[in-house]
Amino acid sequence: MRLDKFLKVSRLIKRRTVANEACDAGRVLVNGRPAKASAQVNEGDILEILFGQKNVKVEVLDVKETIRKEEAEELFKYL
Repeated sequence: MRLDKFLKVSRLIKRRTVANEACDAGRVLVNGRPAKASAQVNEGDILEILFGQKNVKVEVLDVKETIRKEEAEELFKYL
């Protein structure tokens, strides 16, 4: 699955366009490397999102195309 879509589906970032902009600005790292919005996300990948002063680091547990809002946190775990 594309990185920008995963960020939206998992609700780490609310909108896909915002996820795209964050990737273009180099604020999203996949396994320690800056990634484009089109990068593929797989189970076991480590994502790091730089939100100004706050850094969010998560491990991808599952990749699903669609998921209910209540179940979104099952796709990742915070590190």
